[in-house]
Amino acid sequence: MSDFDQPADFLAESEALAGLLEPLGDADFERPTQFKTYRVHDVVAHLHIFNWAADLSMRDAEGFGAWWKPFAAGVMKGRTLPELTDEWLEGARGRVVFERWRDFLPGMAERFAAADPRARVPWAGPSMSVRSSITARLMETWAHGQELYDLLGVERKDGDRIRNIAHLGINTFGWTFANRGEEPPGPVPRVRLTAPSGAIWEWNADNASDSVEGSATEFCQVVTQTRNVADTDLVVRGPVALRWMSVAQCFAGGVEDPPPPGARHTVVQS
Repeated sequence: MSDFDQPADFLAESEALAGLLEPLGDADFERPTQFKTYRVHDVVAHLHIFNWAADLSMRDAEGFGAWWKPFAAGVMKGRTLPELTDEWLEGARGRVVFERWRDFLPGMAERFAAADPRARVPWAGPSMSVRSSITARLMETWAHGQELYDLLGVERKDGDRIRNIAHLGINTFGWTFANRGEEPPGPVPRVRLTAPSGAIWEWNADNASDSVEGSATEFCQVVTQTRNVADTDLVVRGPVALRWMSVAQCFAGGVEDPPPPGARHTVVQS
């Protein structure tokens, strides 16, 4: 077995999401989701532009820098990501963008799989490894996929590839607090999760004072901020674990708060 499975995991997660969206018509891509003001189109367009950017950063560091500088300047001037993305797409919407995103996936995964996972690539913030870059794309595909599964009333059937996201959630414990200008309130809690396969995953087993236990899917939902911890069955013990689960953020960027309790849920179809 390869020790660099993340490109295949990214492709599998992306293809599962593509299968969910395949039946949709153009009008469906204009439906609003529970994520900010994003419509289905905005979610798919967001995934596509940053997949494209991650692929570019690996293939052409200078080309990535030339693209990113004006894009970042637009963000600094207060333009929204959907606005800038639609400009990059030159007005394409709906199924056209869906097909561009879907068709880009296999080649991208193949290029990442052929790369040295330890090589450094530039990004919006500090550089990262190729392995971290494709893991971030897997995480974002899974996280943004949640609002699409929710909207369409489908309970996602996760695979054990979400271990990548759980591990990222634990590795960003310190980042969650540093991003808020805070010191971590204590050591990383013990985390004991039940994987989709039924396997048990455990981290930091020596922490006897703080812990998080329960479903790996629900843990991933909390650290990606697609669910409030109050809407899960996770068992959280200790002040450090309670604080972490109330603000956990495994993704880069400015400080984001979890959705309020009940705000994100699977829509019951009539």
